[in-house]
Amino acid sequence: MTRAREALDTWPAGSYDDSVLAPLWLDTPDRPAARPPATGIVHTDLLVVGGGFTGLWTALRAVERDPGCSVVLVEGDRIAEHATGRNGGFCEASLTHGESNGRSRWPDEYDRLHELGMRNLDAIEETVERYDIDCGFARGGTLTVATRPHEVPHLEPDRPGFLDAAAVRAHLDSPTYLAGRHEPDGTAVVDPARLAWGLADAAEELGVRLHEHTRVQSVRRRGAGVEVTTGGAVIRASRVVLATNVFTDLLRRARWSVVPVYDYVLATEPLTDAQLASLRWDPAVGVSDSGNQFHYYRVTPDRRILWGGYDAIYHYGRSVAEEHADRPATFETLARNFAATFPQLRGIRFTHRWSGVIDTSTRFCALFGTAHRGRTAYATGFTGLGVGASRFAADVMLDLLAGEPTERTRLEMVRKRPPPFPPEPLAWLGIQATRWSLAREDATGRRNAWLRALDRLGLGFDS
Repeated sequence: MTRAREALDTWPAGSYDDSVLAPLWLDTPDRPAARPPATGIVHTDLLVVGGGFTGLWTALRAVERDPGCSVVLVEGDRIAEHATGRNGGFCEASLTHGESNGRSRWPDEYDRLHELGMRNLDAIEETVERYDIDCGFARGGTLTVATRPHEVPHLEPDRPGFLDAAAVRAHLDSPTYLAGRHEPDGTAVVDPARLAWGLADAAEELGVRLHEHTRVQSVRRRGAGVEVTTGGAVIRASRVVLATNVFTDLLRRARWSVVPVYDYVLATEPLTDAQLASLRWDPAVGVSDSGNQFHYYRVTPDRRILWGGYDAIYHYGRSVAEEHADRPATFETLARNFAATFPQLRGIRFTHRWSGVIDTSTRFCALFGTAHRGRTAYATGFTGLGVGASRFAADVMLDLLAGEPTERTRLEMVRKRPPPFPPEPLAWLGIQATRWSLAREDATGRRNAWLRALDRLGLGFDS
């Protein structure tokens, strides 16, 4: 038997053995050179800490809203190095992690939140066009699919847009699909790293000073402003935005607000014309299945399939460490589930595998706050929605720093903080119990006593 034949007969075993442990989006010679670190004494009206989407949108929106404002952005590593360059590139309108989660938490203002989210996505699209950011932005919406019988009713068969098994397979052909729903306007797919690099260029053109490899060591109130120290600079700012997301140690009050959860991703080699045609897939449409342990997947601009999700791994003690990046058990699960979903792609190889840390809050969407008597603002807890919701968060934080109530800052979602996560070992025990229970619900279609208790406490989530 030839090696090629052996590979086909054992697929997907070994399908990622030759892959590189690197985010597809960042593994390119087009990645911009790093800006130099900040040095000496720096004075600015606004300092933004963090070079991911939240920080980049904040810097850009600050100078768009007030062209006379001086803005400095510092990043401890590289622009887009962490969650921003490691996600699936789904840019969603939702600010609340879906309608069910939003309506259950903010029933009186959900319709307003939905409207603001759609306006936010429109503004992102307009920004991409205005600054000519080449990031593969395509607004084809999301196809949500059911792969178990008990998931079909959740797709609301009586509402327009429902797709039965034959109809959904006409959109994307998989023998695992029982039904689907296509929401055509609420999601775009992008190359997230190129979007971030484009935002950085646009901000720089408008006068923002960007510094990479500038890790902040402390933040404290000083006189009428805030003083921030790094390894090589002292930065004195009238106002500060902390856009560090999962890395929240700079403010004690934010340390218990989120937990770091690792998400894992595979990307295939580029598809041939025949392979893409066999799927009947519009590359502008992103896909998600309906389970609690759900996969998200899409076609990249160079015609690979990005396949992520399912496992969400929390490490004891809120650990964020290099050794968590490569998890063979999860990558094997991802490859096996991919093979079951797309058997017509038998033998395809994965070229990239990677992981990223999701800043998860107890309400599964962003939370906001201020410190240093209103001179510092922060947002965190995006729980996987940061590609789109980060722009909304930027405007919220700038509103908070301005000190004048706005439509955004009057929202209950903005004004009220969710419950914090408990200390260890309660956090680890609770998260493991929840993961096990959600997996059982996927298998049975029923929420157990633990999940029902979380629902009553306002801590439950049904994807």
